[in-house]
Amino acid sequence: MTVLDPSPLFADLVAGSAPFALIARDGATVEVLTGDVVDVELLADIPLTDADGVAREVLALVPYRQVRERGFVCHDDGAPLRCLVIEDRVAVPRAEALASLPSSPVPLVDAGFDISDEDYADIVRRVIAEEIGRGEGANFVIRRDFVAGVDVDPRTAALTWFRALLEHEKGAYWTFAVVTDDHIAVGASPEAHVSAKDGIVTMNPISGTFRHPAGGATAETLAEFLRSTKETEELFMVVDEELKMMSAVCSDGGRITGPHLKEMSRLTHTEYMLRGSSELDPRDILRETMFAPTVTGSPMQNACTVIARHESVPRGYYSGVAALFTPNGSTEGPTHDLDAPILIRTAYLVDGRLRVPVGATLVRHSDPDGEVGETHGKAAGVLGAIGAIPRDVPAAPAASDPDAPAAPRRPLAEDPAIAELLASRNDRLAPFWMNPQDPDGSGPFAGRTALVVDAEDRFTTMLAHQLRHLGLDTRIVHWSEATDAEIDAADLVVSGPGPGDPRDDSPRMSAMRHVVGRRTARRDPLLAVCLSHQILADSLGIELMPLDRPHQGLQKSVDVFGEDASIGFYNTFTARVNPGDRRGIFYGPDAPVTDLEIDVAADPVTGDVYALRGPGFASVQGHLESILSRDGMRTLERLIAHAL
Repeated sequence: MTVLDPSPLFADLVAGSAPFALIARDGATVEVLTGDVVDVELLADIPLTDADGVAREVLALVPYRQVRERGFVCHDDGAPLRCLVIEDRVAVPRAEALASLPSSPVPLVDAGFDISDEDYADIVRRVIAEEIGRGEGANFVIRRDFVAGVDVDPRTAALTWFRALLEHEKGAYWTFAVVTDDHIAVGASPEAHVSAKDGIVTMNPISGTFRHPAGGATAETLAEFLRSTKETEELFMVVDEELKMMSAVCSDGGRITGPHLKEMSRLTHTEYMLRGSSELDPRDILRETMFAPTVTGSPMQNACTVIARHESVPRGYYSGVAALFTPNGSTEGPTHDLDAPILIRTAYLVDGRLRVPVGATLVRHSDPDGEVGETHGKAAGVLGAIGAIPRDVPAAPAASDPDAPAAPRRPLAEDPAIAELLASRNDRLAPFWMNPQDPDGSGPFAGRTALVVDAEDRFTTMLAHQLRHLGLDTRIVHWSEATDAEIDAADLVVSGPGPGDPRDDSPRMSAMRHVVGRRTARRDPLLAVCLSHQILADSLGIELMPLDRPHQGLQKSVDVFGEDASIGFYNTFTARVNPGDRRGIFYGPDAPVTDLEIDVAADPVTGDVYALRGPGFASVQGHLESILSRDGMRTLERLIAHAL
């Protein structure tokens, strides 16, 4: 139903006590949703049907603490998985909504960040040195909160901020307000985390933040940003991380399109689109994709651990999602479509206190002062849009014609130089992930089985997808659940990558050493990847050591047994031989095999080992499954052929 005069409707929302939500996502209308609130414990408990089994529409606010469902750690603040079970829906034309919503400014009191700039910069330094520098992952998002007091009726404040975002923020995926008894969330999220419609799953990784200079962005200032190695690699890393998720929920693995620009009022981001096919329940899709690496880091499980170490205050709903489940009338397959933006660029109001959480993605290139500035820019993006601080002033007319009317600015993505810079990024990426993905069971290794042992890096889901394209009947097993019987039964075991120091005696490292040692001792075909490559090298007596600078998200062209290959690396540790070594006999006192002659592919200058091969095994330091591995499939096929 469409309401042409919404003034009484919005007045009732302010005066009443019933929960409601406002969503603007098509540029033309505002959806007004009302119903009852139900808090549940698990995603599976989201009430998509009534007592009679009739499908119903539900809007769920999913807090960050739901990562516990995947076995990940967090500071558990008890934030509820809050569901608005929708009973009524009204569509209001955007212009009428703007005319009817309150617009008086909402003053802030005692405003500022909860963590000082100096303290946040110190956190950045520690994460780079103690986490990325010790192999715990490629990138991590650490947040701080802008906080202030608000002495205005909460419902009035929510509608006022929503109106300001609707008028002044551009480029948002969702502009929304969700108002319940004790909690208000108002935001303009630029990023669709995951959607599912008609069997097609879409994810939208966004990374790289360009803060517009005074007077607005220009093609020249944006071009400088797009040439940044740090910003480019940051986007590639989050695409890799979301492809891990896509490969877990989509039978065809996921295809990349882009890159594109996401232009907003104060910020511009770079983004890709990932699409694949899935018949999973949308609640299962949501669980398997918790949460976006753009607001957590990678690999995901360790990112949650790092966040818990360096953030002292629970996240609440920051980096969670708002998930709208809409009945689609299907009698076969999923009965609901899913539309779920990330809860970022969002203001929360609880007990008279405003909170705007913002985070920066920390990578090996990060400059602490620059990351401090990024949090200021993101907070200003929200605060400026809601009118809490002055908004940007449009650029002045050119001095040569000061009286000329300002011409409408075309999107920066339409500038030929910008379009060329964006398109050139794909020259570095693996064609495999740019093309349609649908393994059909054929391939050079058809009829054989592969067991992939996961060491807590879901790159294994991408590896498994590639193995299926090569014809292998592939299954993934977690390191803690891999039995000797299934390790022995597989035609090929792929011992996977993972975070951490391969020299540790943790249960995970011990289990991975057992997998590698058992296969090599029995001469059963083995492919060892990244962490497991290091474990294999160590078992052969090859020295392990940390790199001077971590290779997290680094693309290199290396010689792999006589062929040059462009490969993506995500390692902090390396196996190292004497420069120039190509063949040799390596064994340590505890090696499972001795007097074993192997081939070594190593850097001719540093001696860093890129790959090993011997009777029944091969290994690789890089990630052949990464989008950064242009020659990944060719190299993977060669190494498997040798191992088999």
